[in-house]
Amino acid sequence: MPKEVFGAGYSFLKDPQLMTLEEIGRIAESFVKLGVQKIRLTGGEPLLRQDIPELVSILKNKLLVPDVAITTNGWLLEKAVPALKIAGLNRLNVSVDSLDDNTAGRLNGLGFKISRVLSAIDAACDAAIPVKINCVIQKGVNDHQIIELCDYFRKRKIPIRFIEFMDVGNTNHWNASKVVSAKAIVELINAQWPLIPVGPAYRGEVASRYSYSDGAGEVGLISSVTEPFCKDCHRARLSADGKFYTCLFASFGWDVLACLRAGADPKELTAFVSRIWKGRLDKYSDDRAELLASGEARAKIEMSYIGG
Repeated sequence: MPKEVFGAGYSFLKDPQLMTLEEIGRIAESFVKLGVQKIRLTGGEPLLRQDIPELVSILKNKLLVPDVAITTNGWLLEKAVPALKIAGLNRLNVSVDSLDDNTAGRLNGLGFKISRVLSAIDAACDAAIPVKINCVIQKGVNDHQIIELCDYFRKRKIPIRFIEFMDVGNTNHWNASKVVSAKAIVELINAQWPLIPVGPAYRGEVASRYSYSDGAGEVGLISSVTEPFCKDCHRARLSADGKFYTCLFASFGWDVLACLRAGADPKELTAFVSRIWKGRLDKYSDDRAELLASGEARAKIEMSYIGG
């Protein structure tokens, strides 16, 4: 969230605009009724909500969601680990874009030191919560640290996912010249530690997976820019103020929270969600090259608003 856009004077959402814990549960129930078996709590930074462990418990123990995960920057994670474990959290993804404090501080925009995040990752592993690392690679920023990142996490048998720098939103200063392709990343790692391709764990998995031939863990690549996967994408997103987005690169969302607050019963709410999903026509990543070539400007929702 660049300071020049989201500075001290920025008008953030107020509490009445946000979904309450009960409302999140009721909307999530509609998705579960339609077959959703995996829910990820992301952000922004989800651990800024102090009721996240309670929400995890609702999803796991009331709605019986098989797979509940959290994606976090790790800054508030260590103290939350015990409560998340008790609540039944299945998995964690932690963002680590660099092991160097200067680079990490530049990328997070606040100068936060990475040691606190690494300590939180250790705490989660000690609590037996499975952890994966998310790392967005930008040419000239952190691409020279790929091998260092692999070395650190393979020693700990923690999978790492390298993500191509994507043109999500309108404020991340994306440029095609900053993209390091998934293919180039694989070739770099394979030259250091031979890799073996691993098939997808489920239909629609967005990461191409590889295991180290020496058995020291796994690497994944998410290649939305160079190898789009729109045709098999089945991810939906719900913003903190209850808007339903059918694509990470969407320009608008459907107001599910307004539908709920207008008095929709569970059956009506589920039908509303179903109609939105059945009508989706999203394929931005497939169309990206053509759109860029045409010079067509398209406003997109920020990733900090609807998550990754």
